[in-house]
Formats: sequence, structure tokens, C-alpha cells
Amino acid sequence: MVDPRAVWRWIAEYARADDPLSAVCNTLALVVVGNQPFYPLYVWWFVGDDGYVSFLTFLSTPFFAAVPALTRRWSTAGRALLPLAGIANTFMCARIFGAASGVEAFYAPCLVISALCFRGGEKAWMLATIGAGLLAFTVSRAMTAAPLHDFTAAQYVCFVSMNTWSVAMLTILAAYKFGVAHQSLEHDGR
Repeated sequence: MVDPRAVWRWIAEYARADDPLSAVCNTLALVVVGNQPFYPLYVWWFVGDDGYVSFLTFLSTPFFAAVPALTRRWSTAGRALLPLAGIANTFMCARIFGAASGVEAFYAPCLVISALCFRGGEKAWMLATIGAGLLAFTVSRAMTAAPLHDFTAAQYVCFVSMNTWSVAMLTILAAYKFGVAHQSLEHDGR
């Protein structure tokens, strides 16, 4: 039998990083990984039957799960992977559920993370990830393809509400964690 404490210790060790900004990215990435299996349940519970298209959101899970491994090898690239994986996931979800689902609001925390996960000397990385997010949003809004599953107007209202709360919680968590990390960096003179 698997000891749950051992699993939590392994996860904590996997998320650990000496760099405070990498540690935040690792934590946020694993929060997303931990929540992704529940997303189809949230959709089913709050929105209704989606014809199982919400399971396609699992396609991005390996990219989020790879953030801690990449930050160990190349901190800057690992930190960039987090918002880029989020941007790609948001773009994909907008195609799956349609713009009326409100899922495009997830570009907001991706942009916040892009703005906060880099140091002053890494402005090119920051601008590139922000640019990628803005480009993805612009292209997403210009696309007129029908979503993979049609929802009723009432279901879309529920979808928007669910996604709005999720976006708010992720943005608050990211802003708080990065605020603490930046204070730590200032205190340490890094």
C-alpha cells in the first residue's frame, strides 16, 4: 500500500527549488496538475454533459508536470514553460468549449504569471511570454470555428461562472506567491 505521506513528501521535493521564483512556478504548475483531473467533474457538475470533450484538457498535463523538472535544469526556461503551457491550454480549451464558455479568461493569470515569474534581467523572456499570450488571445478571438460540443445558453452561463471563479483563485494564488517570492529576493539582494 502507498503511504500518502510519502507521496506528499515526493511532491514537495519535486516542487522544491532554491530559486524562489522557480519554486512558485513549480508549485503553481503542480496545483494545475492536481486540479486537471477534476476539471471534467467540475464541467459535469456545474455545466452538464459535455460529451466528454473536457477530457481533452488532459493533453496539457505533461507540460505542466514538466515545469519542476525543467526549472532544475534551466530555471528561466522552466519558469517560461508555466505561462506558455497555460496559454496553449487556454487556446485549446477555447477551441473545445467555445469563447462563450469564458475559458479565455484564463489568459489573464497566464499574463500575470508571465509578468511576475522573471527577474529584471530577463525582460526578453517576460515580453516573449506576454506577447505569446496576447497573440494567442487575438487569434482565438478571431477564429470562428464551432466548439467541439454545443452547449445551451444556460449552460454557458454556468460555464462562465465556473471559469471566472477558477481564474480569480488562480490569479490570487499566483499574485500572492510571487509577491512573497519577490520580497524574499529583495531581502536577499538578488
